[in-house]
Amino acid sequence: MLTLFWISLALLVYSYLIFPLLLKVFVTPKSIGSSDLKEYPDVDIIIAAYNEESCIKERIENALAQSYEGNLNVLVASDGSKDNTGAIITSFTDPRVKAFNFEENRGKISILNDLVAESQAEFLVFTDANTEFETNAVNILMNSFSEKTGAVSGELLLITDDGNQNKDGLYWKYEQFLKKCESALGGILGANGAIYAIRKELYIPLSKDTIVDDFCIAMNVKKQGYEVLYNDKAIASEEVAPSLHDEVGRRVRIGVGNYKAFNSNLWALSPTQGWFSFCYWSHKVFRWYAPHLMLLVFFSNLFLLREPLYITLLIGQIAFYAIGCYGTKKISQGIKVGSIVAIISFFLSMNTALAKGFLLFLKGQKNGGWQRTARQGETK
Repeated sequence: MLTLFWISLALLVYSYLIFPLLLKVFVTPKSIGSSDLKEYPDVDIIIAAYNEESCIKERIENALAQSYEGNLNVLVASDGSKDNTGAIITSFTDPRVKAFNFEENRGKISILNDLVAESQAEFLVFTDANTEFETNAVNILMNSFSEKTGAVSGELLLITDDGNQNKDGLYWKYEQFLKKCESALGGILGANGAIYAIRKELYIPLSKDTIVDDFCIAMNVKKQGYEVLYNDKAIASEEVAPSLHDEVGRRVRIGVGNYKAFNSNLWALSPTQGWFSFCYWSHKVFRWYAPHLMLLVFFSNLFLLREPLYITLLIGQIAFYAIGCYGTKKISQGIKVGSIVAIISFFLSMNTALAKGFLLFLKGQKNGGWQRTARQGETK
């Protein structure tokens, strides 16, 4: 039990603290140079939407407003939306917009597979229905490609108001730092679903039960021997979910997708993948199994209480979880809590959602459908 306790605790601390510290000390994030395109390839922006009547019109208009000098089209589809999303996207008369209003809800990846099949462009830019690009975003993404580059992820800025206690925005800044360092090592994992571009020839259709499509699409690009880069100059923005509660459902669903993706990408575990494998283990695998490690730390600690050190460590764990539960309850009631309590609550909520996702994965959940996350300013 002693060995189990310390190995489990060490892996948790390593993934969340030591690994980022190693990157901070030894890796210098690099800016991706511009290739100064002489000929601009055709680009299609791909948008799959479900019940997005509140933002889909603005999303398409924002995509059309790109300053890209080459041919750019927007391929957008409504996946069996129950609101006016389908009517809105089909109302565009701009010839650059190709809209598809599907009556049956089949899941996001099925829609993406269909839209990619319809595309005639050399490059694809994937984005979300509630995302907003800066006007030069596509131009920057395209100028980031070299012959060895298969995909480029842009930077997503999460917008929140002062009263929002969802710490997803803070966590996202932490993740952005890791992505920049991993890109410098050639080990960026997945892509940012709100803004990333790939060579169309490298797109491999995914099974209909795929959930973390952005991760799997980029991993397939890497598997084919191409670089996946991160360019923080290609900027998009989204609003953070208005509350921690609104974020939980999305994270449970992503949790299911993570474990499916793990089984589909066993090749990335091999040390022959070099820095990419090192980053994959450190940043993804250990994080995905953090709930398991947390349980191992807690229960193995119960067998080590004959020494004062382990009594103290157990009390510390209980206090940590108590603070997280207290904070989550207060936040759900709309009561302001301190930053430390909010961060602990977010961490606990994130890993609880991941654990629920693992249980659903074990039950064999195959649904690749989606549940829309609430936006700020909306009423349920």
